Amino acid sequence: MFGGVPVPGATVTVTQGDKTLVTVTDPMGAYSFPDLKEGPWPVEIEMLGFAKLKGDTATTAWELKMLSMAEIKADVVHNEPAPTAAAAAPAAGNAKGAAKGAPATPRAQQTGFAQTQVNQNANAQQPANPPAQQTSSTFANASQDELNSRAADASLINGTVNNGAASPFAQLGAFGNNRRGLRPLYNGGIGLVNFDTSALDARSYSLAGANTTRPSYSKGQLTFNFGGPLKLPGIIKNNNGPNFFFGYSRTQNRTASVATGRMPTDLERMGDFSETVLPTGLPAQVIDPVTGQPFGGDMIPGQRISPQAQSLLAYFPKPNFTGNPQYNYQIPIVGVVHTDAVQTQMNKSINQRNQVNGNFAFQSSRTGNPNLFSFLDSGRSKGINAAINWTFRPTQRFSSQFGFRFGRQSITTTPFFANKLNVSGLAGITGNNQDPVNWGPTALNFTNGTGVSGLSDAQYSAVRNQTTTVSYGSFWNHGRHNIQFGGDMRRAQFNTISQQDPRGTFTFTGAIAGVDFADFLLGVPGTSEIAFGNADKYFRQTVTDLFFQDDWRINGALTLMLGARWEYETPISEKYNRLVNLSIGPNFTTIAPAIGNDLINKDPMDILPRFAFAWRPIAASSVIVRGSYGIYRNTGVYQSIANQMAQQAPLSKSLSVPNSAANPLTLANGFNATQGISQTTFAVDPNFKIGYADNWTLSVQRDLPFALQMTANYLGTKGTRLPQEFLPNTFPTGAISPTGYIFLTSNGNSTRHAGQIQVRRRLRSGFTSTLQYTYAKAIDDAPLMGGAQVATVTSAGTNVAQNWLHLDAERALSSFDQRHQLSVQGQYSTGSGVRGGALLSGWKGAVLKSWTFASALTVGSGTPETPTYFSNVAGTGVTGNLRPNVTGASITAAPEGKSLNPAAFSVPAAGQFGNAARNSITGPTQFSLNSTLGRTFPWGDRYNIDLTINAANVMNHVAFTSWNTNISAPQFGLPASANQMRILQTTVRVRF
Repeated sequence: MFGGVPVPGATVTVTQGDKTLVTVTDPMGAYSFPDLKEGPWPVEIEMLGFAKLKGDTATTAWELKMLSMAEIKADVVHNEPAPTAAAAAPAAGNAKGAAKGAPATPRAQQTGFAQTQVNQNANAQQPANPPAQQTSSTFANASQDELNSRAADASLINGTVNNGAASPFAQLGAFGNNRRGLRPLYNGGIGLVNFDTSALDARSYSLAGANTTRPSYSKGQLTFNFGGPLKLPGIIKNNNGPNFFFGYSRTQNRTASVATGRMPTDLERMGDFSETVLPTGLPAQVIDPVTGQPFGGDMIPGQRISPQAQSLLAYFPKPNFTGNPQYNYQIPIVGVVHTDAVQTQMNKSINQRNQVNGNFAFQSSRTGNPNLFSFLDSGRSKGINAAINWTFRPTQRFSSQFGFRFGRQSITTTPFFANKLNVSGLAGITGNNQDPVNWGPTALNFTNGTGVSGLSDAQYSAVRNQTTTVSYGSFWNHGRHNIQFGGDMRRAQFNTISQQDPRGTFTFTGAIAGVDFADFLLGVPGTSEIAFGNADKYFRQTVTDLFFQDDWRINGALTLMLGARWEYETPISEKYNRLVNLSIGPNFTTIAPAIGNDLINKDPMDILPRFAFAWRPIAASSVIVRGSYGIYRNTGVYQSIANQMAQQAPLSKSLSVPNSAANPLTLANGFNATQGISQTTFAVDPNFKIGYADNWTLSVQRDLPFALQMTANYLGTKGTRLPQEFLPNTFPTGAISPTGYIFLTSNGNSTRHAGQIQVRRRLRSGFTSTLQYTYAKAIDDAPLMGGAQVATVTSAGTNVAQNWLHLDAERALSSFDQRHQLSVQGQYSTGSGVRGGALLSGWKGAVLKSWTFASALTVGSGTPETPTYFSNVAGTGVTGNLRPNVTGASITAAPEGKSLNPAAFSVPAAGQFGNAARNSITGPTQFSLNSTLGRTFPWGDRYNIDLTINAANVMNHVAFTSWNTNISAPQFGLPASANQMRILQTTVRVRF
């Protein structure tokens, strides 16, 4: 032991007369000589850097004492090998093995350099009177193949504890390649990373089944780094300057993908729906909202088509292929990312007690993001991060570190039409924001009937964030305790100029004319949403934490980890008190806007305990039991809440309203408030609490024959105080006042249990692999936990409860629940071990050695998805959270060309909520197979060339990531997206 910690790799020698046996301590500091005869056996303990200890077998525990640096250097010089060394003969302990026909293998020369051929003297002619050799009794009965295998594996980790403990050919753990004069003062490298072109990649998968011309593209990253001691002539001399590192990278990526959708046909553009077929398979029937009767020939007269709709139709491209009723339009799009990044680091040991280090990083990116409508939005971002740390070590067992970090980032998103063309204004749409930076089309959603792709473009935003952090941490070694404690304080600024929805959003549900696109042509939306005003927002937040941890090595068989953490993040405030919440009366009977900060109560008292242990129940066994328990907070939720609270009436124009007789909506005049419907569209419970998760684990690990290791794991999670959202005062038959706002609470919970079996083959003869199977189940009633922290009225979807009076009905399988997952990973390095080609020489050795091949296969069951139908919630402008009825038909008995059966669901009768459960559809099976091939080529004495080829989706196998689950759309049951097809990327680095 040293300082209460087990010491592996120490050499233990016992002698009796002319007999000497040697072994090394294992990772727990233990050693044994199972074949000793009775009687006194003097013991010597040796470990480089420590004083030699002497005693006898009556001593069961040894405490090592560290030498001074001068004594260590003297010891290294004393142990340097002679210029030539005679081959050593096998010791008496190997005689028995030799007599059985197993040739003895001598111990390799002990040097501080890489052991490239540990059995190089195995066949050397022995001297007539060979000296006695100290041999480890641990390997006395091992065969020659076993010894060769152990030697080859051990030499992969040169000079480490693993090398010293894993092989009878172990080297002296000297300073090795760190010795002065054997390494250059400076090192660096230059590389071309992840280089890829369209010529190397497979064609992107088409959801429509149509071949689209593949555009030419390329991507890659050029990197350069350099480091070493800083020298300034006349200022810093004799290599006494600080060590520095400088790195630069230039990334230029052009990545192609296929965008697929459905555009209105030439007949539909003219108002002719005589050939349009609804998702039910029936012909479309278009109703005249004025008379309540069908239009003749299911054709809208030209004079009835809204001029606003005619203007916006110009931005819908024409279909570019036929034959697929679900999709008729597909284009290749190329996204562009250019990034420059600089990173510097510097550290300096002032003396034995003080060390200073710091770093600075800068990054600049330019992006171009096209969409299905060929609108190219641009983005720019810049960021800097800097840190400086001072480490003070008053004693060898205690240290303190003081740190300061500063970060600043700016992100600007500019839509395609910003400052160029006022699309909505020219179309005659009124009531929305007309600032030039917000020019563009009003967003259009089609949710029932034709399946036409919605028209949209990005929103302008300029974000300036800044974070300043001070930190303190200490480490104290006290006997068997390794104690850490400290804390951080972070002050964050989130400064934003943006509008949430300045151009507004119209949703067409077919409630007016029977077909969603017919509603659009008539200029009558089903709902409208908008939010703009109060564009500049200056958020402020302080985050503080304290922690304590004790790593307690009770003995060689048991270690405990005890700790606790206190975290406190204040609710975000706005510099000018421009936040809005709703003050809500009992049972949601009244509402009134509340303006200012401190609208959410603080939550400062969360203390999070942590506990872990590792236990070896049987001293001579490889069985290790591990377990842990801890509580972790759901940090970061306040920022998404503040974003919603800052863009609301009365400080902004915000509303989400349905079309009604009291408030008829049109494309020309669709953003008007409705009496009884709140213009403040978001409210949060003043007693909102930050959620947390209890995590616990238990594992049992054991070694198996043939270099195998098996681990069985159990993992459990219990989530508490998770976010939930619902729409107060809404019912299937209608809504009562006040309504029209989303309410956020923290009453949700979740559970997840997982069992895991892992079998790993340790690295041996150049081969290692891992097989792991996981069975898990996760349930929750808080859909927000699976993604975004807060849902908005314009993107509510299934994150908002269907029935606010029956939140228990939201309890279902979690969206991330994956019942089965199997992963297999393997790696093989050529030229490892005798049977693996370690002794190959000449051109065969030069060509075949040192290649490393790795591959990873993952297969998993699908994750749950929720069936929906699109209709606005009565009395609100919210769509997307209503679920259909289950008919009893099998979901998987799908018609040809689809993966889900449309007959399994139906729209519920008027005045009823659907009975389909949330996340009741199983998504597509997951599959991925990725591989890597690499090698390092030495070049002269100082240079190395690294070559790596990465292949993602090696088999070019199509794996869908999700289904379309909107039963109102003709695309229901079709894949919504697919994984990336095969990509080949090459990396070349030159290191010196």
